[in-house]
Amino acid sequence: MNANTSRQSPAEGPESTELFARTARDLPTGRHQFHKERLMAQIHEARREERTTAAAPGGVRRSRLPRPAITLPVLAAALAGVVVLGVANTGGGGVRDGGVATGPALTTTVGVATTKGLPQLLDQISLAAAEDDHPVVRPGQYIYIESKSADTFLKTVGDKTSLASHQLHTRQRWDSPDGTEGWLIDPAVNDSPEGETLSLPDERGETPKARLGAPSYDYLTKLTTDPDELLAKIYKETEGQGNTPDQEAFTTIGDLLTESYPPAELYSALFKAAARIPGVVVVNDAVDAVGRHGVAVARLDETSGQREEWIFDTKSHVFLGERTVQVKRLTGTDALIKPGTVTYTSAILKRAIVDGIKQTPSQAG
Repeated sequence: MNANTSRQSPAEGPESTELFARTARDLPTGRHQFHKERLMAQIHEARREERTTAAAPGGVRRSRLPRPAITLPVLAAALAGVVVLGVANTGGGGVRDGGVATGPALTTTVGVATTKGLPQLLDQISLAAAEDDHPVVRPGQYIYIESKSADTFLKTVGDKTSLASHQLHTRQRWDSPDGTEGWLIDPAVNDSPEGETLSLPDERGETPKARLGAPSYDYLTKLTTDPDELLAKIYKETEGQGNTPDQEAFTTIGDLLTESYPPAELYSALFKAAARIPGVVVVNDAVDAVGRHGVAVARLDETSGQREEWIFDTKSHVFLGERTVQVKRLTGTDALIKPGTVTYTSAILKRAIVDGIKQTPSQAG
């Protein structure tokens, strides 16, 4: 990431800010999140688009966002409530975004990266993944994922820009196996504490097909479990996205680990595929969003200077969460994002199969 990446994109300027607010007000009650999370159900892909743009002069900063197949006004309404790593303009005082209060920047000690022990670690993680109990999801059931997350972003008040963070908050998501029904509760993107629907078809009557960037469980069950073929598919389908093909392949696999439910054989194959990506390293001590220490499989994005880390329990090798840490020193306004800044962090708390939408594992008994 260079100084150019701090420039506002058209979606960050005053005119678009006004468009965001106006369009959001015009949406029917209870439908804001439909667009926000078909973006979020695809928010990992919108992130990819921003990573691609960030590599070009005048691009915007990479954020944790999926690529929505929706029109600009609707996209504006969606983005109006989404937590992004970008420049936020506010009149100051009592700042809240999407219902999540802001606080000081998140920081950490930059862990030492090494390739020593990487093949063995990924083998152990792959074996643990293959042995993990992954029951088959039946029609009528839902995949429930509960996590906590936070991020750090540049905030502008008047003519002063500083670093701030969105406080750690809980996110709950339900998805049907075919991806056509779902629900999200996330104060960072929901206007209502009750959450909002993710169900299809969308407002235009369209049902986008599942894909790597926005997969359904049924889609994942049909993917090859041969690591070489799987990685080739990832490279092919993400061509032209992100800052480099290798970084985008790594990010794509990381996205599949967080808010999807890969079958056991595929889950194992994903780690074997990751072992074949150049530049992957080990960070022997990394901490997830709720403070759990573990070992990380990581890769540095040379363009942004950020290192993506997948964090695993050191003994069981269970996936705990992920974080993105600024490693390289930047210039211009971006120099505020110093090495050690945690631009995004998450922790998976529960992943289960439930029989009803908005049902939690404890309610399932």
